Formats: sequence, structure tokens, C-alpha cells
Amino acid sequence: MAFDLARYRAASERYHERTGRGVHELAITESVIDAISQQMSEMKVSVVYLEIGRLSGVLPDAVRFCFELAGEGTCVAGARLEITEPEGTGHCRACGTAFAARDPLALCPCGSADVSITGGDGLKITAVEAGHV
Repeated sequence: MAFDLARYRAASERYHERTGRGVHELAITESVIDAISQQMSEMKVSVVYLEIGRLSGVLPDAVRFCFELAGEGTCVAGARLEITEPEGTGHCRACGTAFAARDPLALCPCGSADVSITGGDGLKITAVEAGHV
């Protein structure tokens, strides 16, 4: 799928008008659709399942907004988008505690900043339902 700058700008402007925020999610959504299209170009996709971690920096509502527009003319046109949003998790290197992380710059409950984020920071396609065209 070729990147369409005019379509990107129009969608970005509409999203910005509605939310007051910029949108990098359109490029991310186009990348997801491109990955699916490369593998399933001869199929008609009915459902796409995404996992977008709460610490990923990607706004699920923005992806939902962009999915229909970016999917036009592709194998995902008209497909339903299902998104799960796993919580963030962290591990403290200082005390060994595993904990729920609510921010990418998480602090352990012990107060240490020597923390590694262990979950909820990714975006992945978990499944795709499709049938032959």
C-alpha cells in the first residue's frame, strides 16, 4: 500500500479538529494494514485483533478512527477492529518486586527508579479472521 500524503493530512486534520491532538496513529495503522495485506492479499478480512499496551504511547481510539480510512481499497476494507489494552507491568532491579506500571517512567513502590518495563508497552496483531474472496 503506497503512502498517500494527501489522505494522511486530511485524516490528521479531521482527528486534530475532533480531539485537539496530533496523530501518529494513522501511520501506525497503515503499517498494520500493510503487514496484513502482504500476508492476506487474496483474502477478505472480516476481523483484525490488535493488542495495544497502555504504555505503548499509541491511542487505541485514534487507531479505531484511522482504521476505516486507511483500510479503504485494501483486504481489510469493512473489517471489524477489536483492540485489547493490557496494563503495564514493571520489575524493580533494586528490590525484585513486580508491579503494575501506570507510566512508562515508572517508579517501584519501594521508590526506586531502577525499573524495567516488562509488559503493556507493545502493539501487535494477535489474530486476523478472513475468508477467500
